[in-house]
Amino acid sequence: MTRSKLSALCLLGISLLSMPLHASGTRLDSLQACSPSGRICVKVWMDGPLKYTISYDEKIILATSTIDILLEKDRALSKNDRIRSFSIKNFNSRILAPVPEKRKIIPDRYTQLLLEFKQPFRVEFRVYDDGVAYRINTLYKEGIIVKDEVAEFVFPGKPAAYFPQVQKKQDADIFHTSYEEEYPLRKLDSIPDGILGYSPILVVPETNPKIAITESDLYDYPGMFLGGTGSSTLKGVFAGYPAEELATHELYSQIKVIRREPYIAKTHGTRKFPWRALLIANVDKELPGNDLVYRLAEPSRINDTSWIQPGNLTDEWIIGINLFNVPFRAGLNTASYKYYIDFAKQFGFDRIMMDAGWSDNNDLFKINPDIDMNALVAYANEKGVKISMWTLAMTLDRQLEAALDQFNKWGIDFIMTDFIDRDDQKAVNFYYRIAQACAEHKIMIMYHGAFPPKGFNRTYPNAVGREGVLGSEYDNWSNRVTPAHDVTLAFTRMLAGGFDYEPGLLNNATQKGTRPVEGVVTSPGTRCHQLSMFIVYDSPMQIFSGNPSEGWREPEFMQFLGSLPTTWDETLILDAKVGEFIVSARKKGDDWYIGGMGDWSERDVTIAFDFLEEGNYVATICKDGQNADRYAADYVLEKNVPIKKGDEIKIHLAPGGGFVIRLEKQ
Repeated sequence: MTRSKLSALCLLGISLLSMPLHASGTRLDSLQACSPSGRICVKVWMDGPLKYTISYDEKIILATSTIDILLEKDRALSKNDRIRSFSIKNFNSRILAPVPEKRKIIPDRYTQLLLEFKQPFRVEFRVYDDGVAYRINTLYKEGIIVKDEVAEFVFPGKPAAYFPQVQKKQDADIFHTSYEEEYPLRKLDSIPDGILGYSPILVVPETNPKIAITESDLYDYPGMFLGGTGSSTLKGVFAGYPAEELATHELYSQIKVIRREPYIAKTHGTRKFPWRALLIANVDKELPGNDLVYRLAEPSRINDTSWIQPGNLTDEWIIGINLFNVPFRAGLNTASYKYYIDFAKQFGFDRIMMDAGWSDNNDLFKINPDIDMNALVAYANEKGVKISMWTLAMTLDRQLEAALDQFNKWGIDFIMTDFIDRDDQKAVNFYYRIAQACAEHKIMIMYHGAFPPKGFNRTYPNAVGREGVLGSEYDNWSNRVTPAHDVTLAFTRMLAGGFDYEPGLLNNATQKGTRPVEGVVTSPGTRCHQLSMFIVYDSPMQIFSGNPSEGWREPEFMQFLGSLPTTWDETLILDAKVGEFIVSARKKGDDWYIGGMGDWSERDVTIAFDFLEEGNYVATICKDGQNADRYAADYVLEKNVPIKKGDEIKIHLAPGGGFVIRLEKQ
């Protein structure tokens, strides 16, 4: 059957299928809903539990998979023997993003298949041109206890997957993780039962399309891990509800779960559960620009978002405040932070971060005696630079209202909180509680030691950043970060929302020269590879982690870096291949910014400017220098390069290379 006929058949179903099933209770063999283009279709039926498949261009890409939710009192979706009624409808609207990570106006066009069951359950499917999502709804008047959820993903053939495996820590259970792992490509059937990965996980079938599995609108419920089965099937796995917790008393204290209940959630009986989302891409470049997770999320709970103003800032933690050529002893003191404020003012950064050590980690009101906060606040105000503060999650939660009041008095509009490292139901609710309290104080929040946003950034736009990524900090003590890993993040972790990688390291190394050096943090790949992250990665609050003392010596480079926007009117992925390279184009106002990065293989990329509007542009190009293959910090900064629609340029990427182009409309 052709796609046009299939689409027409699905559209016909709107009038024919929006009705109850036969009163006799006869089972319907299958229901089918297709995306607006007709290329992606979902087929749903009851065979004991609820079953579904997904096809792309009439080829099955997700084989028969099971959906179920198991409640106490022997209640379950699978206890239904039939679908009572259903409807198929088309939706076409637009979302205006108050903090546009990829684009300001987001088209939201899909086909909805809504299933009603005899018991108080509903299941909703949405079929988009770039993915499929479903979620379970319950309609009980009283509260419910969820024993487990069945989320099964069965793939035909012998696919592989970019699988970030959770590593069990000795002093915690498997569900304690900072979500900071590599994404190695593994055959699905090589992942045994009991091995967990966290989403997004990108599945690579023997032939395209690729399929990324994640979730959205995670609220009052544990996050979904994905477990291996020793076959071509992944299954959802959920942390049990915390039965007993223990507060550790360490430098970075945490609340750890030492015993879990035999159920995963205790929640309201009438509610919508999280979306299970499958992002589908026939070519690799369709993945990094996909914003399906954002579209699925609950709209903003904040009415007035005008005060939410993310931007760029500095952070001193990664380099250990290892400043030089300064007339003071560098460290956690007033003089060092004034130096950071001067640096931010000079090169266009909106804020500085005062990271761990400005106060006692376990008491935000016990300020480091070497720091004069009143003097720093006055100095920052004089320079027109804002101050941001790091907090320990356990401490912030305990001192929340008093701490936020104090931050307001200091004029702090952005804080970070760290070391959560969980996504069970209680931990997920912590995110909401903190974001709501911060919103009431008009403070933006970034979570570290945290799972990906999964749409939370739409619900609370003041939540302008998450970590949950193996990023620059690991260059301090390991060689785990590689250029290939950096590229892969745009096709995996970034699909569930932006992340705080903290790029901008100014000591750069070739593959042979990459090694952790105490006090001098060195990044694998070229200087322009680091620079490209400010364009390629979604992150409304971009943190420059390089050493200001090195930055002062390269004022043109730092002025260019400091001028890069962090939110975007539009995003286009010009060319890409998972794990190998990516070229992204972002629009801000009338200007365009293009960033590209590659793995350890050198290559040439051709940029065709056919996406530009008519008119003349002037380009500033920062790219790998001729010797970047031997001296990774080598770069060339070209100015006043004329560009117009239809032009093409070729840029050479050194091993581990990158580039950034700024196109200013004349």
